[in-house]
Amino acid sequence: MMNARWEYGESVRLTRNVRNDGTYPGLEPGAPLVRRGSIGYVIDVGTFLQDQVIYSVNFLDEGKIVGCREEELIGADEPWTPSRFEFREKVRSARGLSVGGEVLIARGAIGEVIKVIRDAPGGVAYHIHFDSLPGRVLQIPEDTLEAAESGEIEDEDDAARLS
Repeated sequence: MMNARWEYGESVRLTRNVRNDGTYPGLEPGAPLVRRGSIGYVIDVGTFLQDQVIYSVNFLDEGKIVGCREEELIGADEPWTPSRFEFREKVRSARGLSVGGEVLIARGAIGEVIKVIRDAPGGVAYHIHFDSLPGRVLQIPEDTLEAAESGEIEDEDDAARLS
């Protein structure tokens, strides 16, 4: 078997929300299973397609045993910075965003999280692809974003400065 990072009994933290891929009984495909940041214990290690290590992790607080890929886990004692959003989530710009004085993203513009950057200077940031700016990905601080399905956005005349 491939080299596994964790062994039976070790505690791990989930770094992404895990949804049912259709293999978890009793729940619809796509239904949420375990939220990112949750801690569980490795109860089995296996492989998928002979090139991915898969861990069966018992999340005691959630009462679920879930298969997790190695890249979805970190050690439970490793530093963890929670984030409001994750990969593929839709977000809305809470204010106009400018680079070099040019407004590139209007307040309220919808984008999609491409990457979460937990160790960005000043806190969590994201690589976001905005529909209104095709072909470009911007790094956006967490405090300038809100969930796409949230209510009305407060009026703000000032554009956030991005570097």
